[in-house]
Amino acid sequence: MGKTREVLVIGGNRYFGKRLIARLLAAGDRVTVLNRGSAAPPAGAVHLVADRNDEEALAEAIGTRVFDVVLDQVCYTPRQAATARRVFAGRTGRYVMTSTVEVYEHEDSETLVPESAVDPATVAVNPELPWDDPEFLEAHYGEGKRQAEAVFAAAGPDLPFVSVRVAHVLGGDDDFTGRLDHYADRIRTGAPIAVPPVRHPATYIHVEEIADFLFWTAGEDFTGPVNAASHGELDVEELCTTVAARLGTVEPVFEATDSTEVSPFAFRRRYGMDNSRATRLGFTFGDVRQWLPKAVAETLGKDD
Repeated sequence: MGKTREVLVIGGNRYFGKRLIARLLAAGDRVTVLNRGSAAPPAGAVHLVADRNDEEALAEAIGTRVFDVVLDQVCYTPRQAATARRVFAGRTGRYVMTSTVEVYEHEDSETLVPESAVDPATVAVNPELPWDDPEFLEAHYGEGKRQAEAVFAAAGPDLPFVSVRVAHVLGGDDDFTGRLDHYADRIRTGAPIAVPPVRHPATYIHVEEIADFLFWTAGEDFTGPVNAASHGELDVEELCTTVAARLGTVEPVFEATDSTEVSPFAFRRRYGMDNSRATRLGFTFGDVRQWLPKAVAETLGKDD
């Protein structure tokens, strides 16, 4: 039997974070969950309560603990990354940050985008921006993640770092985003779905698959950015057609508009990530078209 790992999960209260914690516990890891006390972790996990933005409180909560792996689910800004870097440098063998496809928001590529398109080592960091302003943070989500990656990547050997750039996540009966419900409501009522004149595809990943991916990443030894996306791309029309099939209704109605206000997943540029690095490293992804009907059924199951 392998060594029992000491694993810290920062955040992880909902969606694929909950599934990740369940996988760690099932594997026999000693799991500690740190959050602000908004939700207790599952039975079997140690609970630490602290605001990750408060460095003194975070350090006090961690105490003298050391970890084999830290899985940071809720790092959004370079300030948060700098705090975590100071607290955890030299105290974990592996630091895994959940990042996002949005780091590629300026890459309008007709081919799938590899990790090298955004190198954290070349990203400028500005901790003086108003990162504590919720409206600013929401409007600069991708930039916040890019700069957070850059802070961790500069830590060197004292903090071996991985950033998991997650594709758009679908599936589960606990999808809190409401995006598939938006489509279901409009299709059910015959309301038009606002889309740009030219729709571009994107890569996606199932909620169970990203939990599997993060669990797998915790046990590997590679570092740097890695894209996490199922094989294949979908555009908004194919996604909506699958929703309509689940509902047993007529085909969806699309309305092209030049407005910036369009429906979720109706992209004006291609949002595709190249997953070949993760594949070479040994992870086996599913195909988006194989799991999409299941994902829609899980989220819209109440509409049976």
